[in-house]
Amino acid sequence: MSKAGALDLASGVGGNIEKKEVLSAVDQYEKYHASFGGDEEQRKANYTDMVNKYYDLSTSFYEFGWGESFHFAHRWNGESLRESIKRHEHFLALQLGLKPGQKVLDVGCGIGGPLREISRFSSTAVTGLNNNEFQISRGNELNRKTGVDKTCEFVKADFMKMPFSDNTFDAVYAIEATCHAPDALGCYREIYRVLKSGQYFAAYEWCMTDAFDPNNQEHQKIKAEIEVGDGLPDIRSTRQCLEALKLAGFEVIWEKDLAVSSPVPWYAPLDPRHFSLSSFRLTPLGRFFTRNLVKVLEYVGLAPEGSQRVQAFLEKAAEGLVAGGRKEIFTPMYFFLVRKPQSGSHESGTSAEAS
Repeated sequence: MSKAGALDLASGVGGNIEKKEVLSAVDQYEKYHASFGGDEEQRKANYTDMVNKYYDLSTSFYEFGWGESFHFAHRWNGESLRESIKRHEHFLALQLGLKPGQKVLDVGCGIGGPLREISRFSSTAVTGLNNNEFQISRGNELNRKTGVDKTCEFVKADFMKMPFSDNTFDAVYAIEATCHAPDALGCYREIYRVLKSGQYFAAYEWCMTDAFDPNNQEHQKIKAEIEVGDGLPDIRSTRQCLEALKLAGFEVIWEKDLAVSSPVPWYAPLDPRHFSLSSFRLTPLGRFFTRNLVKVLEYVGLAPEGSQRVQAFLEKAAEGLVAGGRKEIFTPMYFFLVRKPQSGSHESGTSAEAS
């Protein structure tokens, strides 16, 4: 794993936020969420600020625990988490039918772990779209270290308003990223616009499943924990995502919740009932050590004040994710492969139909 040391974790908390302002940023971030008095409309209206604060505060924790690819994966028995993550990314590239030399867009690319893996796997040029300056600077550093900086780049922009011309990319993908969009249809329309006619878009989406009951208080609590712990304005259902794709103009090739067929539960790395040395930092015991490490680092002044609060809401997210996975009301890998029609002509519906 990169950036693995305790001092790297400490120095990275807060991202581009001034260290003395981290605690205030945590307060502002938490107030967007229901358990702290916020509401869904406020989160959607201020999603850019909310998501940027979230990733400034949490990126170093993610990299400390996950490595460079911040996502879950379909996983076989006997397969390590890191192996499954690579295979999950290769599967996406194969579904898109990527060919050497193609120009590909990664929507919401994080620090670029999947971008680098997919570029090397498929010999394509990948552009990573991200609205967080701290993650982009980290991604550029890793691109240089791995030697893909000549073919891969990052663009700082909002995926609801992409700075690209129509019909620019040969393929587009998103890995657990467009869940941050305040409006699925608006996001999918932008992807449709920049994708060339006849080409494909594939993604893994975070969704509530058909088992989710909005009138069940326990279900609502789990959903709220995931939202506050993962910087989400709302979590849409698989049905809402599918409808938004169709309204945006895409032809649906196939779609499936891959969590259903995963031999190892996707939430296993976070589950107290599972233990793995290979993903120790994600386990409850590993998170316990991290929590106490952060406490010491903050106490001696190496980590900014507020670092423990960030660790706390990430812990709450882990609990919510495990609970959502066990009850099968949430999935981080609703997969779809869709195609922009050859003609490219489509009159899409209104965002109210899918938001």
